[in-house]
Amino acid sequence: MRSMTETLLNPDDVETVYRRLAEAMPGRTRGAKGPKGQPDAFRSCISCMLSAQSRDANTAAAVSALFALAHTPEGILDLSDDTIATAIRPCGLYNMKTRNIRRFCETLLAEHGGVVPDTRKGLMALPGIGRKCADIVLSFTFGHDVIAVDTHVHRVCNRIGLASGKTDARTAQSLEERSPDWAMRDGHFWLIQFGKRICTARTPRCDRCPVSDLCLWYKASMQDGDG
Repeated sequence: MRSMTETLLNPDDVETVYRRLAEAMPGRTRGAKGPKGQPDAFRSCISCMLSAQSRDANTAAAVSALFALAHTPEGILDLSDDTIATAIRPCGLYNMKTRNIRRFCETLLAEHGGVVPDTRKGLMALPGIGRKCADIVLSFTFGHDVIAVDTHVHRVCNRIGLASGKTDARTAQSLEERSPDWAMRDGHFWLIQFGKRICTARTPRCDRCPVSDLCLWYKASMQDGDG
């Protein structure tokens, strides 16, 4: 795979990219729910924590097994570490995730009365919650206009030149600073759909891309004679 460009598009081109993606991608679908379809902020946070370095199917199995046993912070704290670890084993890193889940529940009860905060700062102050998880919960569960950056969004933004960052969190910060307000609500959906359908990791479908004429990575590959 060719290396991602670190050059950024100018603000006008950023606007154009978003407008074209808005026309080409479905955007936020009706009834879009939180991570793994969880019905509340607490379970959304736990689901995000379990999804780290895990395939979707394995995460779903771990989430289902854990919430079949308990689905509140008090209930989960009543479980033993071995019980939690066994339930979430399919998603991997189960010992570390068990510790994070227990610390998360303890902190949530001690500092927030069991109520998940609805700010990025508040969420990220909780054990096990990073920028990506916080933004996903803010967007899906609380309905805030934020663009959550996962692997697909990180790749697309750095490749096109929408944002720059070596990590998901740094890309998220850059993207938030550079994205127009009107694109914040659906930006995550346009970018992730685009990343899955067209701007794929190994073999991007540049011949079908609605923004290839603006994409800095594509321009560089053409100049290098690789396209």
